[in-house]
Amino acid sequence: KDIEYIRSYYYNKLEYTRFSSSVGKYVGFTEYGVRNAEYWNNDASYLSAMKAQKEVYCLNHVQNKYSNVL
Repeated sequence: KDIEYIRSYYYNKLEYTRFSSSVGKYVGFTEYGVRNAEYWNNDASYLSAMKAQKEVYCLNHVQNKYSNVL
Protein backbone atom coordinates (compact mmCIF):
# COMPACT_ATOMS: atom_id res chain seq x y z
CA LYS A 1 0.00 0.00 0.00
CA ASP A 2 3.04 2.27 0.16
CA ILE A 3 3.69 1.85 -3.56
CA GLU A 4 2.66 4.54 -6.01
CA TYR A 5 2.70 4.34 -9.80
CA ILE A 6 3.42 7.67 -11.49
CA ARG A 7 3.47 8.32 -15.23
CA SER A 8 4.60 11.79 -16.21
CA TYR A 9 4.57 13.48 -19.60
CA TYR A 10 7.20 16.11 -20.39
CA TYR A 11 7.88 18.47 -23.23
CA ASN A 12 10.99 20.64 -23.33
CA LYS A 13 11.87 19.62 -19.73
CA LEU A 14 8.47 20.83 -18.48
CA GLU A 15 6.02 18.37 -16.96
CA TYR A 16 2.59 19.02 -18.43
CA THR A 17 0.54 15.98 -17.31
CA ARG A 18 0.87 13.28 -14.65
CA PHE A 19 -1.04 10.15 -13.72
CA SER A 20 -0.69 9.10 -10.10
CA SER A 21 -2.14 5.86 -8.78
CA SER A 22 -2.73 7.43 -5.37
CA VAL A 23 -4.91 10.16 -6.95
CA GLY A 24 -6.40 7.75 -9.48
CA LYS A 25 -6.59 10.21 -12.34
CA TYR A 26 -4.56 12.49 -14.57
CA VAL A 27 -3.60 15.98 -13.41
CA GLY A 28 -2.53 18.72 -15.81
CA PHE A 29 0.04 21.38 -14.98
CA THR A 30 -0.10 23.52 -18.13
CA GLU A 31 -2.98 24.61 -20.34
CA TYR A 32 -2.18 21.82 -22.80
CA GLY A 33 -1.76 19.35 -19.94
CA VAL A 34 -5.12 20.24 -18.40
CA ARG A 35 -6.85 19.59 -21.74
CA ASN A 36 -5.10 16.22 -22.08
CA ALA A 37 -5.94 15.29 -18.50
CA GLU A 38 -9.63 16.10 -19.01
CA TYR A 39 -9.73 14.04 -22.19
CA TRP A 40 -7.97 11.03 -20.63
CA ASN A 41 -9.98 11.20 -17.39
CA ASN A 42 -13.24 11.10 -19.37
CA ASP A 43 -12.19 7.87 -21.14
CA ALA A 44 -13.14 5.20 -18.58
CA SER A 45 -11.37 2.33 -20.35
CA TYR A 46 -8.09 4.25 -20.64
CA LEU A 47 -8.29 5.40 -17.02
CA SER A 48 -8.94 1.87 -15.73
CA ALA A 49 -6.01 0.60 -17.79
CA MET A 50 -3.73 3.16 -16.15
CA LYS A 51 -4.98 2.18 -12.70
CA ALA A 52 -4.08 -1.44 -13.49
CA GLN A 53 -0.49 -0.45 -14.32
CA LYS A 54 0.33 -0.25 -10.61
CA GLU A 55 -0.33 -3.96 -10.28
CA VAL A 56 1.43 -4.82 -13.54
CA TYR A 57 4.64 -2.88 -12.94
CA CYS A 58 4.90 -2.32 -9.21
CA LEU A 59 3.21 -5.05 -7.20
CA ASN A 60 4.55 -7.93 -9.30
CA HIS A 61 8.16 -6.72 -9.13
CA VAL A 62 8.47 -5.14 -5.69
CA GLN A 63 9.56 -8.36 -4.00
CA ASN A 64 12.40 -8.86 -6.51
CA LYS A 65 13.62 -5.29 -6.10
CA TYR A 66 13.32 -5.44 -2.32
CA SER A 67 15.32 -8.68 -2.17
CA ASN A 68 18.11 -7.12 -4.26
CA VAL A 69 18.44 -4.22 -1.84
CA LEU A 70 18.78 -6.46 1.17
